Amino acid sequence: MSTHSDTMPHTVTDLYQLVYISHITSIGLSGASTLNDIAEASVNANKANNITGILCYGNGCFFQCVEGTEQALTDLKNKLLMDERHKDFKILDFSHIEKRRFKSWSLRSIVLERWLFKDDRVKKLMPFKPYEWSEYESEKFLSLLQEYYEKQENDTVNDTQPIKYNALGLTLNKVVGEHQAFLLIQAVLGALVVIAVLWFLLSTTM
Repeated sequence: MSTHSDTMPHTVTDLYQLVYISHITSIGLSGASTLNDIAEASVNANKANNITGILCYGNGCFFQCVEGTEQALTDLKNKLLMDERHKDFKILDFSHIEKRRFKSWSLRSIVLERWLFKDDRVKKLMPFKPYEWSEYESEKFLSLLQEYYEKQENDTVNDTQPIKYNALGLTLNKVVGEHQAFLLIQAVLGALVVIAVLWFLLSTTM
């Protein structure tokens, strides 16, 4: 991914960005407030380490961009690798930048299922499958996130999460929506099995 120029003299050399994707795990899904927990803990830790960035979730995938010193991001990366709430950790970019994209956000989190309906350009990248994206598509998505940030840069409380959400609830809603017929058939078959077992037990006792 390309770096971004700044009008400031090229004196700050230790500013990097880390962009990665990962899949949520069953452990992550089992927590009713996994995404909120991640966001709240990250805001506090990132403030202490002068890290800024954004975290996106959609279709069972995380997409995150964080900015800070090389050492701070390396330490964060090592912690992320140990986090059992996600897997298939893949770094898209870890490089020097001259300017932060999200300088006022210790970490803003976005659920794409809610956000995508507000921007037709984001819709074109849906369903959210970042593992299948080209480098150009990943950079395009990151640029759209930066535009989203710039529109809200004047918010008085920058680190307040825009919505509350439930990772498991979102995932179950998606699954049920896509597989209603299958689930209905399974429910009917299950009911028939229960009826058959009860009929057999009653017939043997008569």
